[in-house]
Amino acid sequence: MQQSKNSRALGAILSLTGGAMWGISGTVGQYLFTRKGLSALWLTPIRLFLAGVILLVYHLLKNRKAALAPWREKRDAIDLVIYGLAGVSFCQLLYFSTIQLSSAGVATILQDLSPIMILACGCIAAKRRPNHTEVISIALALAGVLLLVTHGRLDSLAISPAALAVGVLCAGTVTLYNVYPKRLLSRHPVSMLQGWSFLMGGALMLVLFRPWEYSVVIDLEIALGIAAVVIIGNLLAFTCYMNGVRMIGPGKACLYGFAEPVAAAALSSLWLGSPFTWWDAAGFACVFVMLVMLSFGKSE
Repeated sequence: MQQSKNSRALGAILSLTGGAMWGISGTVGQYLFTRKGLSALWLTPIRLFLAGVILLVYHLLKNRKAALAPWREKRDAIDLVIYGLAGVSFCQLLYFSTIQLSSAGVATILQDLSPIMILACGCIAAKRRPNHTEVISIALALAGVLLLVTHGRLDSLAISPAALAVGVLCAGTVTLYNVYPKRLLSRHPVSMLQGWSFLMGGALMLVLFRPWEYSVVIDLEIALGIAAVVIIGNLLAFTCYMNGVRMIGPGKACLYGFAEPVAAAALSSLWLGSPFTWWDAAGFACVFVMLVMLSFGKSE
């Protein structure tokens, strides 16, 4: 029992830490987009590829056989491609694209619609309707996003339709990498799976987006920014958060992952001067209450 409690506590700490690191990374990304003129299509392939190389070199040197193990079984290989490309890698692209179209705070709160999608997947799998707590949670999530994107004015949007659409798609990819890889995570080390995911996504996006064709002069601030999003946002954040998911499950991990929008909103407002209104605060509060209800509410 004590070991189980310790495991849950560690899982909560890891999920919280991973979320906060994503918030920091997102704000650094916003700095690179708004102050340095970079593009998500330039930054994402580079950060994914570099993070993948670093993680896989480490695992290949540590245990080459274990590092190549996911590719020896057909089911593991298929699961890794789906998880790594459609989940982890495209989540990164959509997340940074939403930041570029809005701000780090907005991008992370839209991404936090994922628990509603996770709930929908659970209801479909169990062939049941949402219970009363879940219905209220869905209403809170929708209210939170409505407040965030309209600022109380239904005749206009406070963010662009493109940012809203890309942010919701990002939540879909978060749902995928939370729900899909249970079997995979139980069979292989998280950080090694992340390495393959980053490398696959980075290689594919390098071919698709050709970042070398962009006119980018890398100065010290850009170099430090890239290092920050690779180390903090990829190597550390994903490893911490996915270990948290493995220990406490995706539902509760999403609650502690709320540290991400809080950190992103605070940093982008204090550091970059991004506006943060009472409407934004109300939207954040609705989404946070939704996460609490989904994480601790009882099923009927």
